Amino acid sequence: MTTINESYFLQNKPKPTSTTGQSALGKDDFLKLLITQLQNQDPSNPMDDREFIAQMAQFSSLEQMTNMNKTIQKFVDTQTSQSLVQFSELIGKEVKWVQEVDVDDYRTELQYSDNKVQSVKVEFDGTIRILLDNNRWIHHEQLTQVSGDQNQGTNKPSEKESETS
Repeated sequence: MTTINESYFLQNKPKPTSTTGQSALGKDDFLKLLITQLQNQDPSNPMDDREFIAQMAQFSSLEQMTNMNKTIQKFVDTQTSQSLVQFSELIGKEVKWVQEVDVDDYRTELQYSDNKVQSVKVEFDGTIRILLDNNRWIHHEQLTQVSGDQNQGTNKPSEKESETS
């Protein structure tokens, strides 16, 4: 009986890697191309002024768009961190949340549940996820109601604590 060497399995095939540079040209690349074009132009037939001005305007627009993109990314990062802080205030609170449950192949219904929030996290895509006391992670958009802790700010024991005393 012949055996197959495990190194031939598809899952062990090395992943192809790209050895090229970035997939998009940046403002530095555009400026290098423009300078190279100016250095290598025919002295007897130089670049037209209008063409040169148009290319400089394109370079200026590219630089402004790059700067605006960086500013917007900083804004998005700030909003994400603020959302995490905002949702962290839910830790320890009772929340009502909803989920769709399949009734049969054609129908779904909404099912509401009450749980306490244990933890909050931000996913790589910026989505806020909430860990409930039943060890289930839900999306922040599933929340329908937030209730404060009844004992918060008082010295009275809860009903459960008074029953055990």
